[in-house]
Amino acid sequence: MSGFDVAGCCALITGASAGIGREFARQLAGRAGSLVLVARRLERLEELRDELTKKNPNLNVHCRAADLSQSNQVDELCAWLEREKITVDFLINNAGLGDRGSFVTSDPQRVREMLAVNIVALTTLTRALLPAMIQKKRGAILNISSTAGFLPIAKLAAYAASKAYATSFSEGIRTEVRRSGITVTTLCPGPVATEFSKVAQRSSGKQERPSPGFMRVPVEGVVRAGLEAIERDKALVIPGLVMKIAILLVRLMPMPVLRLVSRPRR
Repeated sequence: MSGFDVAGCCALITGASAGIGREFARQLAGRAGSLVLVARRLERLEELRDELTKKNPNLNVHCRAADLSQSNQVDELCAWLEREKITVDFLINNAGLGDRGSFVTSDPQRVREMLAVNIVALTTLTRALLPAMIQKKRGAILNISSTAGFLPIAKLAAYAASKAYATSFSEGIRTEVRRSGITVTTLCPGPVATEFSKVAQRSSGKQERPSPGFMRVPVEGVVRAGLEAIERDKALVIPGLVMKIAILLVRLMPMPVLRLVSRPRR
């Protein structure tokens, strides 16, 4: 099966107000027919819309404020798309929350919100939009996971587990729809210079040292890799050679060895 042609598509991007989501909007602006930008901060979405339409006046941009940690707002988003007769053929499930620190001291509400965004909203939007794609035999879903999802990580336990779900879910539905003309791809970035890490850091927690520069991939490169993977119908992509090699080694390593390596030092 050939990949998805993004030219003229209608792409819905969650978490579009900053970071990877905003960059997806920028890179698609000259190729897509219309964009649906979703995030909590409407003013940022409107600023981005003005930026994109200034460069491409023919681009149709819809802005929708929604807190995807609230199931009723996810449902309202789906109802709004139907009501406005907006047919999405490229879903980018980018929105995500993190929480860095010991699980036992985590804020239960924060954990619930993180799982609601990283797992429930991603699954709900996919379920809502996939049937129409299958009916038209055209569509693509790009789920933004993380290299953290390939192994259990202390002090990122719930976040890493939520990303493991995103990767596994994507692989499962990819197999289901492979004969329906639908592309499903998982994008698993490593460290990226966005505000995500700052938001995930607890205000009372010890400031974590940033990842080494050689491990980081610019946000532009991450998004470019994701779009290329969609166009080539790749199941999974890890941007950056260093992270590709690192994750390969991690996946080949037996779990007892990983436990030993990740054991806290006294």
